[in-house]
Formats: sequence, C-alpha cells, structure tokens
Amino acid sequence: MHIQNKIKGLTQLGIVMKAIGAQQPWGGFDWGITKEEFEELEFWVQKAKIYNGWFEEKEIRRAFGAWGSVLTEEKINNWLSNYNIPEQESNKTTAIIMAGNIPLVGFHDLLCVYLSGQQALIKLSTDDDKLIPALLKVWTCFDVNIPNRIKITQGKLENFDAVLATGSNNSARYFESYFGKYPHIIRKNRTSVALLNGTETDEELKALADDIFAYYGLGCRNVTKLYLPQGFDLDRIFKGLFHYQNVTDNKKYGNNYDYHKAIFLLERYDLLENGFILLKQDESLLSPIGTLYYEYYNDKSEIEAKLKQKTEQIQCIVAQDKIPFGQAQIPQLNEYADGIDTMGFLLGG
Repeated sequence: MHIQNKIKGLTQLGIVMKAIGAQQPWGGFDWGITKEEFEELEFWVQKAKIYNGWFEEKEIRRAFGAWGSVLTEEKINNWLSNYNIPEQESNKTTAIIMAGNIPLVGFHDLLCVYLSGQQALIKLSTDDDKLIPALLKVWTCFDVNIPNRIKITQGKLENFDAVLATGSNNSARYFESYFGKYPHIIRKNRTSVALLNGTETDEELKALADDIFAYYGLGCRNVTKLYLPQGFDLDRIFKGLFHYQNVTDNKKYGNNYDYHKAIFLLERYDLLENGFILLKQDESLLSPIGTLYYEYYNDKSEIEAKLKQKTEQIQCIVAQDKIPFGQAQIPQLNEYADGIDTMGFLLGG
C-alpha cells in the first residue's frame, strides 16, 4: 500500500481515536466506519476494566485521546520526513512483544513497523489483550491489508527477522537470552522525574499532577521523583495535586497507597501525606505506586549533571525548559521509548 494511503488511513483512525478519547458519539459515515464498528470499539473501552482493574475507562480514554492528538496528516508527514520510507512493502517480519502497564502502550512500535513496510507479529500482554485487537478491527476499515500485515499470536513467536520487546529488568534478561541473535530493541524499566526551579505557576503545578497520576503512575513517562530547590513550599505541591483526590477510588491504587503508608510508618520514615499520595524525601528515582519521592537541591547544574549520569534509568524530564508540565504522557511521534529511534532501527539506519 502506498505510504500516502497509509497516512490517510491513520489520519482517519486518529479521528476515531480522538472521538473515543472525548467520549463523542459516532460521527457518521464520513469517518469511514459504520456505527456498529465504532460502537464495538467503544464497548471494549468501557469493558476493559473487567479484565484489568487498572484500566479505568477514563484512563483508556486518556490514551485514545493522546493518540488522536498526534495521528494527524501534518504530524505524521513531519515525522516521516526524517526517513526514507520505501514504496514497496517488505517481506520482513518484526516481532513485537508488548507490555501491558498502560493502555495501548505498544501501539507506537506497531505504528513504526506498519509504516516501515514490514509485517508485524504481535505478542500481547495479558494485561492489555482487548484494546489492540479491537483497534485493529477499526483500522482495517481504512486499510484492508491490515489482517495480512499485522498478526497476533497466542503461542510461541516464530518466523520473524527482528524483535521489539518491552518489559521489566527481569524480563529483559530473558529477552536478551532468547532474542539476542536477532536484530533487536529490548527495553527495561525506566521512570521520569520533574525538575522544578521555584518559579512554577499554580497552573504548571496543577498540570504536573497529570504527569504523576495519569494511568495511576504505572507508565515509564510518569513522574515518580521531584527535584525541588531548597526551601520550596511543599504545600504548593499538595495544592497542585488536589484535583486528583479521588484517585484512591480505584481499589488497586487505594490498596497500594494503604500498604506503602503502613510499611513506611512501621519503618518510622518521615512522611507527608494528604489521604491519596505519600511524599517521602528519598534519593531513589522510582517511587512505589501511591508514593512520590522528592529531593532538595542547592545547585541546579549539579542536579542536571547527576541526572545525566542516570540517563539509562530516566525516560523523560519534566521542567520549564524541557518537557512541559502536563505533557509527559502525551509524547509526539518522534519521542521514542528509551531514546532509541525505532523507525531508524527498522529501516536499517
């Protein structure tokens, strides 16, 4: 299929995903799908929580909305302008081992394989095995070749040429052992941090709450550590987070919050808390769910140098001069996981 036709199809898919994110009704046949096809996708958006308690409907809609915002003809063309995309489809197959920590987390890898012209062989996470198949059904409305180019396997991965795998540090060791002989990208645990300078507005701190609480903090782009200038008023942090006070309504999050609060109190750690998040002064980067670590600094340049030394542990840095507050979980198409150019890898660049 010609690349421009693929882009047009993805633009149509983006319209549908944006509508799902905004909880809009079917928009008519101009969308390129029937009402029944749209409602089937909507069904799984509403029902996925039955199979994964972290997948609240509002968080699934957040993911769809984020994708809908980047799947525009202009943004896709700008992204692909940096690559020499072949006109002919490739007979190569790339296996994609998807994580399931947040909704649609493996979709970017799938998008890269599809646009590179290769075939995709997907191994879904059992934590997110409903949304991708439902999305593929809608995608097929815009490209009838999808079933031939994208396959989902339930069993052992076989007959592939390269691998994109995402998992934990433990699973990465298994992936390295099993897939090391193939061209591969294997991703491990990462997290994100926010670097404040003290001049942040109340609106910026309110937006920071999205970076912390989106998807209940389960993504590698979620902020789990704050770096604060000495003397920063922590009450401003609590004020900015307050609109997420109902986050404990999710039982999984609430259980994590209660568990870690009990553990920290037994260990006699100094804590600050407001009923839905624990603030703990700690030099570690990755805080448990329901907890946010913070660390004070005197010299911002020293902290920036320190973060450079931890590049392999950090997905992104939220700051006034880096990723804007509230945008950590809305990556652009050229913002690759672990900073590795997936499209360049697939194209052999």
